[in-house]
Amino acid sequence: MEQPVMALVLGLVAVGTLIWVFWPKKGLLARLGKVRMSSQRVLLEDTLKYLFDCEYKGIACNLNSAAGNLNISADQMAKLMAHLKDMGLVVFEGHNIHLTDTGKSYALRIVRVHRIWERFLADETGVQHMDWHGEADIQEHQLSLEEANRIAARMGNPAFDPHGDPIPSTEGEIPPFSGRPLSSLKEGEVAQIVHIEDEPHYIFEQLSALGLYPGMQVYQLDVQQGKITFAADGNECVLTPLFASAITVQPLPKAEPIQEGYQRLSELQPDETANIVGISSYCRGLQRRRLMDFGIVPGNSITAELRSASGDPVGYRILGTTIAIRKDQANLIFINNIKKEQHEQSA
Repeated sequence: MEQPVMALVLGLVAVGTLIWVFWPKKGLLARLGKVRMSSQRVLLEDTLKYLFDCEYKGIACNLNSAAGNLNISADQMAKLMAHLKDMGLVVFEGHNIHLTDTGKSYALRIVRVHRIWERFLADETGVQHMDWHGEADIQEHQLSLEEANRIAARMGNPAFDPHGDPIPSTEGEIPPFSGRPLSSLKEGEVAQIVHIEDEPHYIFEQLSALGLYPGMQVYQLDVQQGKITFAADGNECVLTPLFASAITVQPLPKAEPIQEGYQRLSELQPDETANIVGISSYCRGLQRRRLMDFGIVPGNSITAELRSASGDPVGYRILGTTIAIRKDQANLIFINNIKKEQHEQSA
């Protein structure tokens, strides 16, 4: 009696397993197929985005450069390119690869979603700036163009992302690329940062640590083999040519070189008072609004009062209230007219 029951149970388990594996649309194989299709689509879209970036900047693109950018083998990239060609999205001219009009339109949609999401994270959330690009890399494949357009409309249809890149319009229009790498400036030239490359991550991390951001004015101090020295907001910065080439600048031939800039709030010592000049444009979104709510606005006076045991954060007195500000936030607040507080002595 037990053997027929056991056989029945095993049979039901086997049938259930087969159903779970082969069930149309919801079975294991169907789900794995969706994952493979999704991964394939991400690779295709990343390839189109890379091709667009190359064409936008006037850089030739071939199989090896595309494979290196996506960190896949040349054979895998060859298959991807063949698929894109069959879809009518790319054409080959010798060793170089170019987008068709349809391919460019597709790429611009991806770029628009990516840059809108970065702008949203920068202006409307507390997400750290080092995470903007990675989050947008995910959302560009998941967020529909219609959803991205609604988000852009709520933000007033911004023209640029937080790194300085133009956001393609709803009609797929984008201004031509302009500017040159910081590494190409000669000694004594003055320029304005218009873009900071957010890839690779380790370069963007270093540039962010220096407090560089689009809109900042720079003055080339010294150019040597393997080392470029420049001033930014009055602070001297040193980069290798590789890192300096990740910064795009627009020369300002008629501008006066900035030898001395405003000091940063983080430089204010205990019992010193200064006037607030402004907040760096690199400070955005909720963080900027929170500082302004505390009274961090041009013209207000601020005094360093208390320093924590670790030295960070520091207590600052402003508008009759003491607030704690971390060093990374204080680095983004510009001040001038530093004076030592005079304490009254008892008779």
